[in-house]
Amino acid sequence: MGKEQWDAYDIHRVKTGEVVTRGQKPAEGQFRMVVHICIFNSEGKMLIQQRQPFKSDWSNLWDISVGGCSQSGETSQDAAHRELLEEIGLDVDFTNVVPRFTINWEHGFDDFYMLEKDLDPATLTLQQEEVQAVKWASHEEIIDMIRNDEFITYYESLIDMIFDMRVGYGAHSSEKLR
Repeated sequence: MGKEQWDAYDIHRVKTGEVVTRGQKPAEGQFRMVVHICIFNSEGKMLIQQRQPFKSDWSNLWDISVGGCSQSGETSQDAAHRELLEEIGLDVDFTNVVPRFTINWEHGFDDFYMLEKDLDPATLTLQQEEVQAVKWASHEEIIDMIRNDEFITYYESLIDMIFDMRVGYGAHSSEKLR
């Protein structure tokens, strides 16, 4: 199988028609789309995954449920479906689902999807090239893991937002979440 390729976007999130090969440095003004899928159970815990020790980036660290770069020709929803299926063997239709929120960063756009599923982590099929383990973790456990250098060093405020945004869309809530 050849190296993965992704579509280049401009700063307005419009495809430029250019394709970038994984490992190739993007040109000035080229942006990529990344998806993150955060799975919560009915107890409000998030499924987290531990990256393989041989991964060049963040080896052995824990991360949110699933994530990865979109591939050439994919929509955000296509990428979310593929990444979820590849990394943990979960088949979810994202056709009519929009990201709960998007964070822009210096090289692209991170779309965050939220799912609620009560599932047994032992029943998931983990992608051996990416994921060594999965487990449920509370907000507090994830913050502690970040502080102890066991979790990717996301801003704690991002973890707060992920947990807060799991129940609704928009920048405000009519419900008190905590």
